[in-house]
Amino acid sequence: MRRRYGGEVVETPLPGGAVGFDELVPWRVFRSCRGQAHYSGLYWSAVMCGHVGYESRLELAWLLLADRDAGWNVIVSQPFQLVAMVDGCVRRHVPDFLAVRDDGLVTVVDVKPRRRLQDPTVAFTFAWTRDLVEAQGWRFETFSEPDRVLLANVRFLTGYRRAWQFDVGLLDHVVEILACPLPFVDAEERVLAGGYGRARVRSHLLHLLWSGRVRCDLSLPLSESMLLEAA
Repeated sequence: MRRRYGGEVVETPLPGGAVGFDELVPWRVFRSCRGQAHYSGLYWSAVMCGHVGYESRLELAWLLLADRDAGWNVIVSQPFQLVAMVDGCVRRHVPDFLAVRDDGLVTVVDVKPRRRLQDPTVAFTFAWTRDLVEAQGWRFETFSEPDRVLLANVRFLTGYRRAWQFDVGLLDHVVEILACPLPFVDAEERVLAGGYGRARVRSHLLHLLWSGRVRCDLSLPLSESMLLEAA
């Protein structure tokens, strides 16, 4: 496995080598130019409190969904290049993401459209990548197109992801109110009775939905009638 730290490349044998991810630099540069085939960019991650790169809208979709998971404490794009001898040939592959949970579990993620998962080259690459990653004691996952309504909802809620913009006391108050499930509109009215402005209350409700402290069925379109419940 080859990783970049600034201008330096560090090689670690897998499986068994000790691997750290502090100050890791993505293996490739995220470029954007006229006529390129892929949509690339930088996403500000609440997990990382900084930008994480992506090279396609599907990779961005994975980032949006993963960033809501409070269990992650590290999300890195293009974390390393894997190099392995497979069937007598040297194979190389750069996974799309690596994420580390609070308990130390490492997950390596490759993002691919569902229609391409059966491509023999893709299937072969993912197979030897999985073998190498799991031999290290990590998890390997593939990600394809998510539910469209779920993604649209989460994309909207990411606008409320920056925790420092919200009043902790008001957030706790809303969670207390939602100990018993209420429709969004009723929960909003209950909080408004405390003398808060509507825009402030609504933004705090939406932040709680994004963070997962308040739950609703995100497979359905967001609406004022959706049922909210404290997690």
